[in-house]
Amino acid sequence: MGPKISMLDKQHIINRFISYITIDTESDPNSDSTPSTEKQWDLANKLVEELKQIGLQDVSIDENAYIMATLPSNVPHDVPTIGFVSHFDTSPDFTAANVNPQIIENYDGEDIVLNTEQNIILSPSYFDDLLLYKGQTLITTDGTTLLGADDKAGICEIVSAMEFLIQNPDIKHGTIRVGFTPDEEIGRGAHKFDVAKFNADWAYTMDGSQVGELEYENFNAAGAKVKVNGKIVHPGYAKGKMVNSMHYATEFINRLPKEERPEHTEGYEGFFHLHDMKGQVETTYLEYIIRDHDRNLFEARKQLMQNIANTMNAEYGSTVIELEIKDQYYNMKEMVEPVMHIVDIAEEAMLQLGIKPLIKAIRGGTDGSQLSYMGLPCPNIFAGGHNFHGRYEYVPVESILKATQVICKIAEITQAKSK
Repeated sequence: MGPKISMLDKQHIINRFISYITIDTESDPNSDSTPSTEKQWDLANKLVEELKQIGLQDVSIDENAYIMATLPSNVPHDVPTIGFVSHFDTSPDFTAANVNPQIIENYDGEDIVLNTEQNIILSPSYFDDLLLYKGQTLITTDGTTLLGADDKAGICEIVSAMEFLIQNPDIKHGTIRVGFTPDEEIGRGAHKFDVAKFNADWAYTMDGSQVGELEYENFNAAGAKVKVNGKIVHPGYAKGKMVNSMHYATEFINRLPKEERPEHTEGYEGFFHLHDMKGQVETTYLEYIIRDHDRNLFEARKQLMQNIANTMNAEYGSTVIELEIKDQYYNMKEMVEPVMHIVDIAEEAMLQLGIKPLIKAIRGGTDGSQLSYMGLPCPNIFAGGHNFHGRYEYVPVESILKATQVICKIAEITQAKSK
C-alpha cells in the first residue's frame, strides 16, 4: 500500500502545515513586482532553509522568489527526472493576515462553529463534502480569514514527501525536482519560472482539492476590458444630449447570454463572468473573464463579445463600446495528451494506494497549464483542501497524508517503469 505514515509523522505534518499558513503571503494583482508582495519572501526564505535542513540539494531561490531544489536519484540506471510544483501565495479574494487555525479531531459530521462571536458556522448542510471526512482530523479557519490550504497544503505535501524519501532510502526513485512559486493566485505563477533550469521531463502541480482529483484539462482563458463611453450633461437640460454610459453598459451586459454565467454552468460548460464594474455617466468600465475548455468555443466566445461591441457601435453611430480582449492561458490537454503516460503513472499511484482517481477537467487554471505550454507537461493532483479563497476553507489532515503518499508512489513507479 506504499509508505506508511505514523501518528507521530501526522503531528509533524500538522505542525509543518500550520507553520506555513500562519505566515501571510497574500498576493496583489495591482502590483507590478515579482513577488507582488514583499511578505511572500517571509515564507519563501523559510522554505529555502527547510529544504536544506531536510537534506535536499541544489536549493536555490532567485531574485523573483522562485524556489528550486533537487532530490538526487538513488538508483544506478537512467530514470526520467520528474518535478513537483506548488505556490506559496494566497488569494487576494480574502484576508490571510493572522490565520488562527482550529483543529477538529475525529469530526462527527455535525456543524462546526468557526466563530461564536460572529456566529460563523461551517455546516455540512451547505458544504456537503464535509461528510466525506467523518472521523478524520480537520483543520479549519476561525471564520475571519482564509486558511491557505491553497496551496500551502501542496507545499507541505511536497516537503514531507521529500523528507520521507530521504529518510527511507529503500524506496527507489530517480532524480526529483521541487519548485515553489509566488503569485499563482493572480495568474503569474509560471511567468518567470525557468523551465530550462528546472530541467525535468515532466512535473505535477499539487494544487487540486478533493482526494483523488487528477486533472490534465483546464479552461482556455481570456480577460476582457470594456470601456463604455457616454456624455455628461446637467440632467435638467439633458434631453437629446446626455448619453449615460451606465445604461449602455447594462445593455452590453444583457446582450451576452444570461445562461452562460458562472452560476448557471458546470462540467465542460464555459462562461462569461463579469467580475468588476465601475461607472459614472461619462464612462463605465466592465471587466470580464471568458472561459471555455473547447478551443473553438473559446474563440467563438471572444468573437461574440466583439460582435456585440461592433453592433452597438453601429446602432448608435459612435464608439460607445471600446473592447480589449487578451488571452491568459490555454487548455493543457493539448500538451499533455501526447505524453499521457504521465497521467497514467499518477492514476496507477492512486490505485496502488487504494485511492479512487477522480479524473476531471479543472474549471479554472493552474500553473501547470502555463508550464505545459512552456515545455514542461504538468498535470494537477489533489492537495486536499476545500472551499478555497474564503472563511469556510478547510483541509482534512488525512488528505494531506494521502497526497504525500501519492508523491512518493509516483516517484517509485516512475523508477520501476524505467528499468
